[in-house]
Amino acid sequence: MSTTSAFRACLDAGDAVELRRLWAVLSPHLHQPTDDREVAVVLHRARTGAASVALHRRLYSHAWLTERGIPSGLPDELRPPAERGGARVMSAVGVSVRARAPERKELAAAIEAAMAAAAAEAFDSGITDPTFVSARMWEARDRVLRRS
Repeated sequence: MSTTSAFRACLDAGDAVELRRLWAVLSPHLHQPTDDREVAVVLHRARTGAASVALHRRLYSHAWLTERGIPSGLPDELRPPAERGGARVMSAVGVSVRARAPERKELAAAIEAAMAAAAAEAFDSGITDPTFVSARMWEARDRVLRRS
């Protein structure tokens, strides 16, 4: 088995004991971990950065490191959304139409559907400006009312 394969096997299996042995034999000139905790940190840090390791193992190692306050090497796009760098803006629209008279329930449902479709059309076009979206929604409402 090649050196690379042996290291990959240790990362994949999460075998800190074998990793420590390999490190001592193959890289005696480099810093050697002083205890089991340091070996575990090296193992998990290497797993998070290794694309050859299965994703679920990389995510486990990421969680292991972060719960101990140790930086992870997991790429930003693989991190859970709450941990990703930078803020994310989420846009949403709520539509609610009330009909007081039972005979107006169908009209209320048609207005609600038209307003929701107008908002969806704006969002699908990449337009999220609240003033623009609101204006389109009110226009859709007025169209339905004019037809009734």
